[in-house]
Amino acid sequence: MARFNATVAAATLTENLAGGEAYSETPELELASLLLTSFAQDQFYRSADATFAQMRGLIRALPDKRFAAQAGIFARNEYGMRSITHVCLVELCQVAKGEKWLRSAVTAAVRRPDDATEMLAYQLATYGKPIPNALKRGIADALAGFDAYRLGKYKGDGHKLSLVDAVNLTHPKATPQLSALMTGTLAAPDTWEVRLTQAGSDVEAKRKVWADLLESDSLGYFALLRNLRNITAQAPDSLPIACKYLVDPERIRKSLVLPFRFFTAMRELKLAGVPGFVLGALSDAMEISLENVPTLPGRTLVALDVSGSMRGVFDKAAPFAAALVKRLDSDLLLFDGRGRLCTINPRDTLSSIVEALTATFTGGSTDFRIIFALDRPYDRIIILSDMQAWVGYHTPREAHREYKARTGADPAIFSFDLQGYGTLQFPEQHVYCMAGFSEKVFDVMATLEEDRAALVNKIKAVPV
Repeated sequence: MARFNATVAAATLTENLAGGEAYSETPELELASLLLTSFAQDQFYRSADATFAQMRGLIRALPDKRFAAQAGIFARNEYGMRSITHVCLVELCQVAKGEKWLRSAVTAAVRRPDDATEMLAYQLATYGKPIPNALKRGIADALAGFDAYRLGKYKGDGHKLSLVDAVNLTHPKATPQLSALMTGTLAAPDTWEVRLTQAGSDVEAKRKVWADLLESDSLGYFALLRNLRNITAQAPDSLPIACKYLVDPERIRKSLVLPFRFFTAMRELKLAGVPGFVLGALSDAMEISLENVPTLPGRTLVALDVSGSMRGVFDKAAPFAAALVKRLDSDLLLFDGRGRLCTINPRDTLSSIVEALTATFTGGSTDFRIIFALDRPYDRIIILSDMQAWVGYHTPREAHREYKARTGADPAIFSFDLQGYGTLQFPEQHVYCMAGFSEKVFDVMATLEEDRAALVNKIKAVPV
């Protein structure tokens, strides 16, 4: 899953989920943050059900419901967010009935046939029947546009709600491929998943499938990364060619796989006892992915929250921090209830830096004022946190002002809300509220200082 955004013109003092003082976001900014950070799973301060309830309230609070449609499409199509966008579009269909744009918005958010089945499953589980017309017709339009390959790949056999069920519920315009789906004559697509399923429990057949997939270059980059353990166990002789693909710069650039994915894969594969050269390839691939991080002029501070509430996202935040520090030659501040500047050797590998940062995780309290206790002037400060401060129960606004007066600096502050909890620590004009991780966020950071409304403006430009 990435993001960027702008300043809050008029922030209202509120209380965050940790009980501390904070500033409320606008409904638009809060919804965007939620969509771009939530994977529909429980978080430290909020359960998945509470996340859905928050989204429901935000959509209802929006003066222009079209923004929710644009935000859902943006999150799904630009950043690959799935479950949370399904919830967004279904909830929108409950409160924006009759809007002419709603049907086409649903269609635009259905990138794959299983988006349709997931939306319908959420609708039926949450609201039952009748299915809102815009949801039904928007999904029907999308299903009619899929080719046989996509329909076959995402048939959903074995799921509670299959693609056949979706067709029966929405009645899309008949196409030859949908007719084949409904009559059971749709040929199974030639995908690696199908080929492995057909191999069954035959050890030699599985080995041959993996060997053929790799030798014919028929396995996507993310699928390769995800299946390294299986390849190790079922086709170890094919590992050298797998590693060759892993470190291919062009594949890495096109894959959009984030640095934390490599670190997560390395951690899991170490426990699986894979050969050392596989871990080495992952480390090299992680290093190559740094080319996606642009160099920014001036002096940068990266402030990484190591408090207890960060436990669920630290395995993503640490690689991101390491990448920024190494690529930008930044200073690094670890903070919870206290702060400590760390010196990073730029010649260390990204994976070794991440390991070192992970070892420093303390799980303490959170005090944002520490960030502004430094005397060094910075051009920008990048804060990686869930924004749930409670030490002293006050925002760092006064400390921020004192820092500017003391150092003469007025840095741009990129405040990454890693959990999308919906509150801010900074209402200042040079503070940019960000959310999540993606290659695209690096592109935007270079221009955010000039465009303070980047995220909301980008979302509002989405055609509906």
